[in-house]
Amino acid sequence: MKKKLEDEMKRFNKFQRSVLGVTEKLETDEDTDIRNYAKYLLREGSTSEKRLLLSNLRSRIRYEDKELTLIG
Repeated sequence: MKKKLEDEMKRFNKFQRSVLGVTEKLETDEDTDIRNYAKYLLREGSTSEKRLLLSNLRSRIRYEDKELTLIG
């Protein structure tokens, strides 16, 4: 799943550079990019994208007080 997220981030960054004219990279840390992209998918992604992301997590998920927490 991490590989798929990395590929999507590369595709998105390429889109930003070519279509939107963004010349500098907004974030330098790829892990942060992946984490933010995963958050974006959970908020705005399709049902199948959310299901795929959640099914590939190795940690358990707890939803409490409108907050998601990963349990080691």
